[in-house]
Order: sequence, then C-alpha cells, then structure tokens
Amino acid sequence: MNQKRTILVLGGARSGKSRYALELAKPFSRKTIIATLEPKDEEMKARIENHKRERGPGWRLIEEPIKLAEALEQALAGTDAVVVDCVTLWISNLVLAEKTENEIVAELEKLCGMAASAAIPLIIVSNEVGQGIVPGDPLSRRFRDLQGKANQMMTEVASEVYLMVAGIGLRIKEGK
Repeated sequence: MNQKRTILVLGGARSGKSRYALELAKPFSRKTIIATLEPKDEEMKARIENHKRERGPGWRLIEEPIKLAEALEQALAGTDAVVVDCVTLWISNLVLAEKTENEIVAELEKLCGMAASAAIPLIIVSNEVGQGIVPGDPLSRRFRDLQGKANQMMTEVASEVYLMVAGIGLRIKEGK
C-alpha cells in the first residue's frame, strides 16, 4: 500500500466494510484503530468484543465517539496505518449530541483536511445510507442527509474508494 493514501470503504450494514478495512491495514506492523461506537447496551458491548476478536492482537485502540479529529491527530503519531471505524456512528453521535449542521460540517472539514494531508495510510469506514427509503421522521432525515454529505466530502479527498457488496470490495475510485 502506498505510504500516503486515504481509502474510503463504503457499504451497507453487515456488508463487510470493517473486515475489508482491517485486511487493508494487515501488512502494517504498527496499526491504530479509532472506534466511534459507544457501548450503550449489552448488544453493543457484544459487538465491540466481536470486533476486538476479529482484529486480533497488535492494534492500538482509541475510543472516541465525538472528537474524531483530535483522536485522529493522536493516532497519526507513532503508527504506520490508521483505521477509522466508523464515520456513520460518529455522525450519529454528533446528531444525538444536538450539534448543529454547521458544527458537524466544520468537524467534517477538519477530518477531511487531516485525511488529505495524512503522511501514512488512513482507512475510513462509512455506511452508504442513500439507497434506502426516505426516513419517516425529521431526525432520521437529518442524519441521512448529513451522512450523505460526509461520504461525498470524504470521497473528494480519498485516493481510493471501495463499495462493499456482500463482502466484496468494488473499487469505485482509483488512486493516483
């Protein structure tokens, strides 16, 4: 993998995004994962434990549900590759924390700026939420719209973009 490369891995729920991102980072000896999931119930705690088992040893873990840019700045020091898993939960956390659209876009701009200038591989996981039905309530529509904006912004700075379908990564943007 190119030493200076940002890869965006998109897909639906349970499409294999996280597994694919981990495979992309596998060749590196010093790896960091930034996890944005907050363990709010037993099922989420079980998911976190499952992700830890899937990752295996050799990963530095940073758990940060809100301040992703700060976590990424910390992660970029002393590591060979970073996986962010995932932007969708981060956007959800920001929406539920009642951040304004302007505040969320400002955070996205920070993240994209860091991704564009990262000197090591950065692999970002995010859900593609625009292929479903139009949500029936304003909060869900707000989330869907912000998630779509996040994906578009990250695609602009990513050197490669993969769309996961049934565990298969389809390259939809090729690196330079």
